[in-house]
Amino acid sequence: MRKSFLDGKKILTVDDESDVLSVLEEEIKEACSNCVIDKASSYEAAVEKLKSQAYDVVVLDIMGVRGFDLLELAVSRKLKVAMLTAHALSPEALKKSVELGARAYLPKEKLGEIVPFLEDVLTLDYIHGWKSVYAKLKGFFDGKFESDWEKKTGLNWQEWASWKMPMK
Repeated sequence: MRKSFLDGKKILTVDDESDVLSVLEEEIKEACSNCVIDKASSYEAAVEKLKSQAYDVVVLDIMGVRGFDLLELAVSRKLKVAMLTAHALSPEALKKSVELGARAYLPKEKLGEIVPFLEDVLTLDYIHGWKSVYAKLKGFFDGKFESDWEKKTGLNWQEWASWKMPMK
């Protein structure tokens, strides 16, 4: 098994559902047993952690913990953030995540794939990270969103898709 880019990293996971926090920890620890995972199950607890500690990557639920507010705080502290959602799965929430500086947007249905997304967040620049999200999830989004979802986001998905990916 190859060494994960998450190895030795400090990760904050924020979700109001304890089972989601447990699954995140399980998935991440399976890839990198020596990374440090902090958890917060409320907006207030997350704010305290974000203001008092440094993290290599942050995973934020959108609903239940005021994820977009936390995203703004995390980005202002120059932290790399992946958004995670079930209820805010929409082109509008995707667009807002990109605009506010998130590095990835992952449906909870794809929670078992969190590690490669977080590795991309850590190793790819902003645009190439979103290119990777697009490549991995376009088919999923095509099935979940209305047919004009790419246009509704107002983002340059097709342009990003044509860019060459840097080597990891």
